[in-house]
Amino acid sequence: MTSADGLTFTVRHNPEALSAERRAELMAQPVFGRVATDHMVMIRYSDEKGWHDAEVSARRPLQIDPAASVLHYAQEIFEGLKAFPTADGGAAIFRPDANARRFRKSAERMAMPQLPEELFLASIDHLVKIDREWVPRTEGGSLYLRPFMFANDAFLGVRPASEYLFLTIASPVGPYFSNGAVTVWVSETWTRAASGGTGAAKCGGNYAASLIAQAEAKQHNCDQVVFLDAAEHRFVEEMGGMNIFFVFKDGSIATPPLGGTILPGITRDSLLTLARERGLTVRETLYSLDEWLADAESGNLVECFACGTAAAVSPIGKVKTARGEATIGSGSAGQVTTMLKNTLLDIQRGRANDTHKWVHQVF
Repeated sequence: MTSADGLTFTVRHNPEALSAERRAELMAQPVFGRVATDHMVMIRYSDEKGWHDAEVSARRPLQIDPAASVLHYAQEIFEGLKAFPTADGGAAIFRPDANARRFRKSAERMAMPQLPEELFLASIDHLVKIDREWVPRTEGGSLYLRPFMFANDAFLGVRPASEYLFLTIASPVGPYFSNGAVTVWVSETWTRAASGGTGAAKCGGNYAASLIAQAEAKQHNCDQVVFLDAAEHRFVEEMGGMNIFFVFKDGSIATPPLGGTILPGITRDSLLTLARERGLTVRETLYSLDEWLADAESGNLVECFACGTAAAVSPIGKVKTARGEATIGSGSAGQVTTMLKNTLLDIQRGRANDTHKWVHQVF
């Protein structure tokens, strides 16, 4: 197999691939990210050779030196996207070109080599094709794809590494959250990202820094945490690993603006496009915690939802803070949230006309 940029992929089928019976057993009710497919993709990089040694092979443990740069200086980035089953027995991926571009941007911010977009797309195509039997055909099921890259140069010293590994692995998944609306905790103590930091890059350090706040949310019986801005601790920014939207009684929608501290979500961008096409007024604007609580209390805020690759669109029914809590609208998914979610899912799963050519057919 040869990618669009001319790099040849060596394909080695896993001689110990699981039986159809065992695969079906694991896919019956998969826990998100816990079940692995039979294969993975790996491409090596060095300053001397550039990108080389592309292969599709059996998924296996990695062997790295204890001085590997990623273990000490955290040069690591990743992406998340899904292959959806189609009615004709095939599989399609939603906007993988956007993931490829964001991956390059993340690499640039983390002083890592930029993987050509053609190689990114080739890696996911090869993996989905070779593990095609792992694409769930159940309602709500999909094959979650995790491309990632890390520094494996063995040295101790603060500088960009000279050697990297890019890999793609996959996992069959069901819904990320249960069907009901989630409850969120607003952290007024911990900060996710500051101006000039890595908030717009999809790097592991951002998520590691969020875990203590997520634990705080769990202590308050909440499903997820919402972060405020680092400068004033006033304005809503991002919900854990997802973007957040607000729907008002006049039918308008607002979401926090990008600007270096918020991950530019592909689902976020898609929903903004779909909402505007349906005549909704959309604002990308600062929105404070005080406004959130006051609007929920007065009824001016009627719906709220989070969005991302893993969860798609998830309604937020209640917000909790150290100063009190508020129920949003009816506390369940509202009309606008439901409409946008269904519109997005219909496009992703091939049930609606793809006017934007967002869907990439793999097989």
